[in-house]
Amino acid sequence: MSSASSADTSRTQQATEPGTRPGRLTAAAAVAAVEGLALVAGGLYLLVTSLVDRSGDLTSALMGGVTLIALGLIPLAAARGLWLRRSWSRGPAVITQILALPVAWQLLQANSVMIPAGIALAVLAVAGLVLLVSPATTEALGIKRPGQDTP
Repeated sequence: MSSASSADTSRTQQATEPGTRPGRLTAAAAVAAVEGLALVAGGLYLLVTSLVDRSGDLTSALMGGVTLIALGLIPLAAARGLWLRRSWSRGPAVITQILALPVAWQLLQANSVMIPAGIALAVLAVAGLVLLVSPATTEALGIKRPGQDTP
């Protein structure tokens, strides 16, 4: 066996051992968790402000808050799945990153204090996508790449 293939086998064994989690997978879980927490926090803020300040449309504000909280649960569930190395979690995490990009674009188009939030969201989304498609992440989650030999 060549040294390159033995190194690949060693890395695969390390990535699939129950106790090891690649740094990229941990970082991807952290990105998803941050996004999920931000959505839940935004939803809670919207709920509280709509209940305290009843000057606007209460029904719309409450529904908006509940929707943000529900949407925040998706990346939080994906983050937990990534942390526990569950292969199903990659799909919701990737979708969350893809959906975050147009939101970041809209925030960047605003002429307000939302531009830094747009930059932060864009950086998180791109970083999340890069981490989620990383070979180390796919190996750790047990996802086979096209053309990959089965052991």
